[in-house]
Amino acid sequence: MSSNPTVHRNELPADLDDPVARALLSSRIPARLAYCWRDGTPRVVPIWFHWDGTQIVMATPPGAPKLKALHDDVPVAVTIDSQEWPYKVLSIRGRARVSKVTGVCAEYAEAAERYFGPEQGSAWLSRFPPEVEMWRIAIVPEQVRILDFETRFPSGLTS
Repeated sequence: MSSNPTVHRNELPADLDDPVARALLSSRIPARLAYCWRDGTPRVVPIWFHWDGTQIVMATPPGAPKLKALHDDVPVAVTIDSQEWPYKVLSIRGRARVSKVTGVCAEYAEAAERYFGPEQGSAWLSRFPPEVEMWRIAIVPEQVRILDFETRFPSGLTS
């Protein structure tokens, strides 16, 4: 498990600047992280995320089952989907970069405050002891797809 390489904003897919992508990346909707289990079967888990402008960062406790399958450079997919019609979908593919963090992962703290609000987010974070260990999962988007069910539909509906 290694550190994350420096990524420059101009190296990312242009679709990340789309208004639908920006809205979903700043929303309180959990991401769905998809990966392959050790036996090759697919898995999808809901998870909080933080978009830092170049990567999607998630954090998980040391005992999380997903850590048995996630390691540096393993391909993953992330989707963030709205829940009202017309649905908005941001689908991202990339490779995981996994690293151990002592203390609350900074991006987890950012996500907690976004999902809960500042007061409840701080209360949630205060539950963790200073020596807590977390695993940081960072994904640099390599492929991005947006569906908005207004002008961009799944390919099966447009043929």
